Amino acid sequence: MTHEAVPIPSLAWVGPFAALLLCIALLPLIRPTSRWWEHNRNKLIVAIALAIVTAIHYYSRGFGMAHGEHASEPGWPTVIAMLRHAVLGDYVPFIVLLFSLYTISGGINLRGDVPAHPATNTVLLAVGALLASFVGTTGAAMLLIRPLLQINSERRHVRHTVIFFIFLVCNIGGCLLPIGDPPLFLGYLRGVPFLWTFQLWREWLFCVALLLVVYYVWDTYAYRHETQADLRLDESVRQPLRLRGGHNFVWVLGVILAVALLVPGRKLAGTPWVVPDFLREAVLLGLTLAAWLTTPKQIRADNRFNFIAITEVAFLFIGIFICMQVPIEILKARGPALGLHKPWHFFWASGALSSFLDNAPTYAVYFATAGSLHESGMPLLNGVATASGAIPIPLLIAVSLGSVFMGANTYIGNGPNFMVKSIAEQAGVQMPSFFGYMGYSIAILIPLFVLVTVLFMPG
Repeated sequence: MTHEAVPIPSLAWVGPFAALLLCIALLPLIRPTSRWWEHNRNKLIVAIALAIVTAIHYYSRGFGMAHGEHASEPGWPTVIAMLRHAVLGDYVPFIVLLFSLYTISGGINLRGDVPAHPATNTVLLAVGALLASFVGTTGAAMLLIRPLLQINSERRHVRHTVIFFIFLVCNIGGCLLPIGDPPLFLGYLRGVPFLWTFQLWREWLFCVALLLVVYYVWDTYAYRHETQADLRLDESVRQPLRLRGGHNFVWVLGVILAVALLVPGRKLAGTPWVVPDFLREAVLLGLTLAAWLTTPKQIRADNRFNFIAITEVAFLFIGIFICMQVPIEILKARGPALGLHKPWHFFWASGALSSFLDNAPTYAVYFATAGSLHESGMPLLNGVATASGAIPIPLLIAVSLGSVFMGANTYIGNGPNFMVKSIAEQAGVQMPSFFGYMGYSIAILIPLFVLVTVLFMPG
């Protein structure tokens, strides 16, 4: 079979991916299914069932150039090629990194209870937004979400605080370094210089500052509507903040270095030694084990640490990563014909897809699409892994911002979103439904992104 003989999938085969999204969105809202959906086992059943439907599609057709593979005949070789790409190539590195940061940060306990004033919460969100670029959105989220919930435990109006936490810490804050968010790390692997993303500081600062202002006003209003009894209790319960398990920051640093240096198939810096496949993941799991063994059990107990949240992410995203192969394949095949030419086109196209696909593969799709264009007047970044070996810098900025920022639009736009939602619900916070959360993001984030378009992407 030749490469050209591999047909582009029909839009009908996007059905399993759309069905999985609808299950995530609707099953918690329907009374007969809401309790059934609470169990992670049932989430896995649905995810695997829809993944099997996608596998049946690939069993019946070739698997070729859209995934950078040699074309394969219909049958089991095709299914194996797809699974190798989706599971071993994408899902395993993704979930191992999340698992490592989740578990290690679960051994860091920032304990104490200060009054949950609007200024206190705003400062915590600002610190989280800054940390996200340097320890990753997952690491920053897992480090700060529990202390934030503890500080606000005497208040009743907490939902908006968790939502802004997802906006700022789980997504927008992570755009200054490749280790901040997975899409930018993919760019680094494709030749974008490590410090290149620092030039996004203006957009980062604009969005973070504006969201913090909106949050402070919102939380001030909410604070005034707390009951006097709750406010007196909040003021009376005071414990100075104290950090335990600080040695785990060493293991977090090890994770960051492993991700940055152990790139499969590339030479280790300063040596002729080529990094083998899955060594990075083995090192991450080794660091996680070391952190687990060196952390007193009481710290994790005080954090109310468990694996429920990361298990939910793992079970749902195995289905997402397999089912999304069809829409990604269609986009890779049809992307150059989509009529995308200007930065704002790429900002909204990559952002819209990042809202519902994982933002890392979305970045990869539009990175390749942008690399196929050489618009007149646009400066180029050379030495990157595109068909031409270059990419227009304004388009790269747009893809980077769209993929990172708009991962905040839904619970499934970025891995930490779901984990924070699950941890908040375990702490008794009634989080909005899938569509309820989108109501917040549409009302708050979409106008913000329109301003980003006008101010930073003219023309």
